[in-house]
Amino acid sequence: GIDPNKCFVSPFGVDTSTFTPRLAPPQKPRFISVGTICVRKGHQYLFQAFQKVRAVLPEAELICVGEVKRDFRREWPKWKGTFTHYPALPHAKLAELLRATTAFVLPSCEEGFARVLSEALATGLPLIASYESGATTVVQDGVEGFIVSRRPEEIAAAMIRLGQDFALNHKMGEAA
Repeated sequence: GIDPNKCFVSPFGVDTSTFTPRLAPPQKPRFISVGTICVRKGHQYLFQAFQKVRAVLPEAELICVGEVKRDFRREWPKWKGTFTHYPALPHAKLAELLRATTAFVLPSCEEGFARVLSEALATGLPLIASYESGATTVVQDGVEGFIVSRRPEEIAAAMIRLGQDFALNHKMGEAA
């Protein structure tokens, strides 16, 4: 019942001079997740999924960028060392890293809308994200990436598919 002329969309801005598209997906499967490492962001599901990915794609790499939050202190010892970790990165370095990866993964339990989703899309990365991540506002399942539940098996299946199917990865990256 609101006049459409009174409505506008104000999306998060992304510096597209910094976050530029990748040329092609990397040959070696390399996944990235950016955000505080915590229970709310679903890292416990991501790390379980990545174990499954490594069983199929032993050369796969996972990169996580973000500080470790206190609520993850019991989980952290189980997973520390199984992935590459950067507590923080400047935007230019983050953009460079995004361009060198296969897909962006965010299995969040609760999220408004993470700006990093737009940054990943701007670099031409397919997204693998949960329904609760806010990604459903920018990703059509099967077009720019995959919308998944937080079940590690489902996350892993999407990661493996994008890690093995270079043509699909490239197509979804182009759509992103």
